Amino acid sequence: MPAPFQLDVITPDRTVFSGTVVSLVAPGVEGYLGILAHHAPLVTALRVGEGRVTDTEGRETYFAISGGFLEVADNRAILLADAAERADEIDVARAQAARRRAEEARATRPREDPVLAAAEAELARALNRLHIAREHGRAD
Repeated sequence: MPAPFQLDVITPDRTVFSGTVVSLVAPGVEGYLGILAHHAPLVTALRVGEGRVTDTEGRETYFAISGGFLEVADNRAILLADAAERADEIDVARAQAARRRAEEARATRPREDPVLAAAEAELARALNRLHIAREHGRAD
């Protein structure tokens, strides 16, 4: 088993995860990042995507990440997310409603409307949440 390190996944509202893990995979803006113990110091921006953590027992936990930053130093990783949800916590009905609202805005707004950019971002977040819930959490 690889060496462990401390991971904290934090949003403005709460601590989503805090514990000792052996790996983290996070959606960096230039591609997915793999973090193991004693990783070189790093600060990077995150994009919307899937986060995956493997604990010291080999169990994997999946997260819907909606942007933010990742800092790695001194055998500790801190993922400061704009929003993050564990796969089993995702409210599928809420994510489906967000997807419908975003798709409606895309279909009815002119290209130059600033609301369109917000709708595109909301659609990406909703689709990410639905994918992670379907693949790794609940599919209700």
